[in-house]
Amino acid sequence: MRRLPEPARESLTLAPVLHALSDPVRLELVRRSWATPDSTCAVLAEGMDVPMSTLTNHWRIMREAGVISMTADGRHRRIRVRADDLRERLPGLLDLVLSLAAAEQQVPA
Repeated sequence: MRRLPEPARESLTLAPVLHALSDPVRLELVRRSWATPDSTCAVLAEGMDVPMSTLTNHWRIMREAGVISMTADGRHRRIRVRADDLRERLPGLLDLVLSLAAAEQQVPA
């Protein structure tokens, strides 16, 4: 398996991470990735009514911001949230965002 390029832990900063987490689709993908680490892009995107080309762009934005790591496994890409890196560089942010996202899911529309 080959790891795709991502920023070093030391270079993670608030603005790109917040940008990556600001989109509802990306936030849902991060929530799903957190719940099932090392899942493939296709599995994490199941049931989402978003074109694959758009999802590819979302994955790229999150990877380049340092929110996720992506590993090439043959034709598949495996996703993992970079929780340890984010917690070290931006303490409390990931846990807060994930808990707020979970709370929003439980509120009836």
